[in-house]
Amino acid sequence: MKRHLPILLLLTANLLAGLLSFRGYGISWDEPLFYAYADTIPAAYLPAWDWQSETVYGPSAADHKYYGPAYLLLAGPLHVQIQTIFDLNSASAWHLINFFCFNLGIFFFYRLNLRFLSPGLATVSAAFFAFQPLLWGHSFINPKDIPFMTGFIAALTLGLDFVDSLHNGKPAAGGLVLAALTLGIVSAIRILGPLAGVLVFIYFLTKKANWLALIGYAALAMLMMLIFWPFLWADPFQRLFEVLKHMSDNPTELSVLFLGQIFPANEIPRRYFAQMLLLTLSEPTFGLIALGAARLGWQVFKKQRDWRTPLILFLWFGSLAAYIFIKVPAMYDGVRHFLFILPPLFVLAGYGIDWLHDKISPTWLKISLTLALLLPGLSGIARLYPYEYTYYNLLAGETFRVYERDYWLTCYGEALEWASRNAPGQRLYIQREIQLAEAYPPGPALFDLRGTDLSEIPSNALLLFSTRANLDKKSIYRNLPIVHTIGRENALFCLIKRKE
Repeated sequence: MKRHLPILLLLTANLLAGLLSFRGYGISWDEPLFYAYADTIPAAYLPAWDWQSETVYGPSAADHKYYGPAYLLLAGPLHVQIQTIFDLNSASAWHLINFFCFNLGIFFFYRLNLRFLSPGLATVSAAFFAFQPLLWGHSFINPKDIPFMTGFIAALTLGLDFVDSLHNGKPAAGGLVLAALTLGIVSAIRILGPLAGVLVFIYFLTKKANWLALIGYAALAMLMMLIFWPFLWADPFQRLFEVLKHMSDNPTELSVLFLGQIFPANEIPRRYFAQMLLLTLSEPTFGLIALGAARLGWQVFKKQRDWRTPLILFLWFGSLAAYIFIKVPAMYDGVRHFLFILPPLFVLAGYGIDWLHDKISPTWLKISLTLALLLPGLSGIARLYPYEYTYYNLLAGETFRVYERDYWLTCYGEALEWASRNAPGQRLYIQREIQLAEAYPPGPALFDLRGTDLSEIPSNALLLFSTRANLDKKSIYRNLPIVHTIGRENALFCLIKRKE
């Protein structure tokens, strides 16, 4: 226990920070319908469920049936308990659970780092990962990508441990079950989950191990995936193919602001992913990644370190990055859909930090260096709260009207609170996504601005606009006077206007 005290202290500090801050986060665009899915999916396990009915997939069944509900099924009972204990609204309770899930991912990231680093430096690497403003912000408001990232890290880490136990001749039934269960769960969150199993299989091929145990691992993982994904029950193979086709096509008509221009998501420039990755991680990140990659590559070349785990890290990030660069799938919302491929980069960053520590002797200097590397991320978290996910580093320069910032419209929470406090009794017209505004506790009377003629809007009524994709500038109401703005660092996220 003493050996792992540093990571326990880090996780404790994180959880304390989350408990003190989670109530301040707005609701993201994707949350209301996804949590409605969480409310309906348990009905699939009742004997009376009609397999032809799609009501169990929630009000957005055409989309959400392609998202495995494993996380929602496992977290749902906890959500009820947290809502009751803390007397929270539904969204805030989910925000806290999402943050718990993120911290579970930090723990498994630490476990993965132990393959390269001492417990102390593995904790430093975990802190550098955890304190990325991009990840910290998503950890509260993203019930899709954060649980998948956590599940992927856990499935791969436990899978590698399982293969090692086979190779060492000390397989444990508990290790097999835990690794298979985790792989099955992450596979029932998103269709790319089985990729973790593919990486485990490649690792298995590099070692002499028991094939029978591996077959049992794969079979149990597939069984778990089926148990946690009711959509597959009627015809597993056909429906898996259907999900894969839907996700690879990624049909969307979203507009994306990139480099000051508006692009359709399916016509985004090839450089989008790489540039957004470079600009939305803290400043020291890519220098440390380069340092760690060079060091690890040299050690593998000189046969000072085993090549198997580095190969898995390379395939984890490299194969998917190559797919993104070559295929250029529809992309929007920065890199959030690909958060699960970032951990190997941060393992390399941790290895770079380890190299720097090796070159420094005094302990106080090592501590100072660590704090200096963590400071940009911590500063971004503090400055941007509760919009940390809108973070850009200094390389980005001016970002307003250049890149998307609050693309999930979480500023609606602060806007509704301001309207309730400063204009009680007045109507508030919502430019888009009125259902998101309606997900907040009761406040001002809400009306959909779409389809409403200006003459129908009473004098002194308020109008709420978002700057996503420059929607406020495109509106016929763009010249109405602004009475309140919400944003950070000279970037505006929400505008409240008044009809005079």
